[in-house]
Amino acid sequence: MERQTKIKVEAAVNAPVEKVWQQWNAPADIMQWNAADPSWHCPSSQNDLRVNGTFKNRMEAKDGSFGFDFEGTYDKVELHQEIAYTMSDGRTVSTVFSERDGKTIMSTTFDAEQMNDPEFQKQGWQAILNNFVKHVESTN
Repeated sequence: MERQTKIKVEAAVNAPVEKVWQQWNAPADIMQWNAADPSWHCPSSQNDLRVNGTFKNRMEAKDGSFGFDFEGTYDKVELHQEIAYTMSDGRTVSTVFSERDGKTIMSTTFDAEQMNDPEFQKQGWQAILNNFVKHVESTN
């Protein structure tokens, strides 16, 4: 079996970890920030944040040309510290939250998929994370 490529993206959010955690996990917030590009949106989100709980976020092009469900099952949920899950295709993702100098540092590590260039995947995940930071900081 070939070794899985791991990709890491990070961001600093100018907000306390409690707020960051809440807006990362609340479906109403997820629908506001969960897009890599302005031509996309997240019209629906379901989230059962607990070990063995599941989530499903609908990702769609705003013009209706393409869409998919981003979904998985939680493997680890440590309040204000870490969330890990397995996506429906078997790849794993872990997001670690830590506070430093009044900011929350978020670090997400995920298994790359085989279809797209790893750098392209990193850019997409980083864009979503950057969108999240803008969302949180705009609601301060």
